[in-house]
Amino acid sequence: MTLIRFLRSDGALDREVEAAEGDNLLDVAQAADQPLEGTCGKQMSCSTCHVILSEEDFARLPPAGEDEEDMLDLAYQAQRTSRLACQVRVGGATMTVKMPG
Repeated sequence: MTLIRFLRSDGALDREVEAAEGDNLLDVAQAADQPLEGTCGKQMSCSTCHVILSEEDFARLPPAGEDEEDMLDLAYQAQRTSRLACQVRVGGATMTVKMPG
């Protein structure tokens, strides 16, 4: 199991949940009542599941593909460690996920 720490946009801890390795981060976030819509149904045609990962988690994941990068270009307050939650698989002992402003 992976412990996922969801942070509010101000960096304060909102909630910690456990998820199985390989679970989709968007599914986990929505089950934990996080403010992520996922309007496009995981088709990478919106950026409503944009999250900001910790430096360590970002570096551990496979790089975003071109389609995901294109959507992140449109995301509000995107940062270097931004990803679309619908494209991230849970893994590792912990993950830290911050909601954008």
